[in-house]
Amino acid sequence: MLLYLIIICFSLILFLNCLALKPLPPWARPTELRLLSLCFWKEISFFSIPSSLKNSLNITTIIIPSPKLSFKHMMSTSNDRVEEVSGGAEMSVLDLPELVLECILEKLPPSGLCNMAAVCSSLRDRCMSDHLWEKHMKQKWGRIVGPAAYREWQWHLASGKDSTHLKQGKQRLWMKLFSFVRSFSWVRSKVHDTSKQTTTTRLPVDSNSIMSWYLALETGRFWFPAQVYNRENGHVGFILSCYDAELSYDQSTDTFQARYPPHGRRPIAIECGVPRERLRAAAVDTSPHDLHISDCLNDLHPGDHIEIQWRRNKEFPYGWWYGVVGHLESCDGNENFCHCHNSGKSFCNIVFMVTETLILEFNQYTPGSRWRKTTINRKDHREEGNEADGFYGGIRKVNNEEEIKMWKRLWPVEVLE
Repeated sequence: MLLYLIIICFSLILFLNCLALKPLPPWARPTELRLLSLCFWKEISFFSIPSSLKNSLNITTIIIPSPKLSFKHMMSTSNDRVEEVSGGAEMSVLDLPELVLECILEKLPPSGLCNMAAVCSSLRDRCMSDHLWEKHMKQKWGRIVGPAAYREWQWHLASGKDSTHLKQGKQRLWMKLFSFVRSFSWVRSKVHDTSKQTTTTRLPVDSNSIMSWYLALETGRFWFPAQVYNRENGHVGFILSCYDAELSYDQSTDTFQARYPPHGRRPIAIECGVPRERLRAAAVDTSPHDLHISDCLNDLHPGDHIEIQWRRNKEFPYGWWYGVVGHLESCDGNENFCHCHNSGKSFCNIVFMVTETLILEFNQYTPGSRWRKTTINRKDHREEGNEADGFYGGIRKVNNEEEIKMWKRLWPVEVLE
C-alpha cells in the first residue's frame, strides 16, 4: 500500500513539473501558485495521504479560483504579467465592432469628424461618408441652403471658381479642413506660425461630397444664394419683406454677410452681421428677375396669408412681401354672408363662379396709405402696377405655421406710413 501511494505521489510531482513548463494565461496565474483541474483533484482526493508523507514530498498547495471572481479583478492583479505577455500592444478604435464604431462617429460633431479623419486612412474614409455629414448639413444649413445654393455650388466646382478646382482640389480642400479644425482648437493663436508645416499633410476629399460642401459653407469661402428678411438692418422701406442675396458665413461671430444685387443705378448693397434667424432658403425656385407663376389664386379666401412679388420699377429685382387676403368692399366681413370668394351661394343646384377680383391687404401700413391695399385679377393675373406704386407679381399662399410665426415676429412696433 505504501508503495502504491509513493508511485501516485511521484506521478503527481511529474505532472506538476510538466505544468510548470507551459505558461498559463496571465489571468490564470495571479500568484506563483499553479492551478490544477478541479476534476483531477477530485479524482485523487479519495486517497488518504499522511501528513508526514505530504510534507516530505513538498506537494504544492493548489488553489481553485472561485467562478464568481470577476474578470476585472483577475486582470487588475496581473497587470505586470499582461504587459509582459502582450508586449505593449494596445486596443485600437478600429478593433471595436462595426456597429459600435459607427455609433461613435454619428455622435461626433463636425470638428470631431475632421480630427478623426486625419488619424489614418481607414478612419478618413469612414469620417468622410456622406451619411455622417448629411445630418450635420441638415441641422445647421437645411433651413438656409436650398436648390439654388446647391446649383451654385455645382457651378463653382465645374467652373473652377471654387478653391476645389480640378488640379488643386484635394490639396486646397485639405486646407479648408485644417482651417475648420483649427477654429475649434485651443491653439488657434499658434496655428498661423505653423501653417506652412501642416500643408505637407494631404487629405484626399471628394469635391462632390457633402463634407466638402459643408466645409465650403462653414469657412465662409463660398457665397451662396438665399433670402434675407427685412434687408439692410430692417430699413423702413423693407419692413415685412424678404429679398434675395448672396451670403457668406462668419465663424467668429456666427453671423452672415449679405450682398444684395444692384437696384437700377444703385450699386451693390452689403450688410454685415445678419443673424441666422433672418435668413431662409428661397420659398420657390424662381429667379428674383422672373415673374412667379401663381397656382393658388382660385384657392385664396379672406384671412389667408400670402407672399407677393413686388418691385419698385422694371429695373429692380422682385422681393417677397407679406400680406393677407382681404374682403371686398361690398362685403361686411361676416363669415356667414361672405361672398368674396364666390359671387353667391349655391341655389337650385347652381353654383356661382369664383369672384375674379382679389383684395390683398398689407396691414403694417396705416389705413389710407397707398401701400395698404391692392387689387388683382384671379383669372388673368400678370404683373400689375405702375412707376408710382410699383409692380406686383406672382403670389404664393403661406400654409406653414412656422413661416406665419416668423412674419409675425418681424411685425413692426409702430404702424408704417
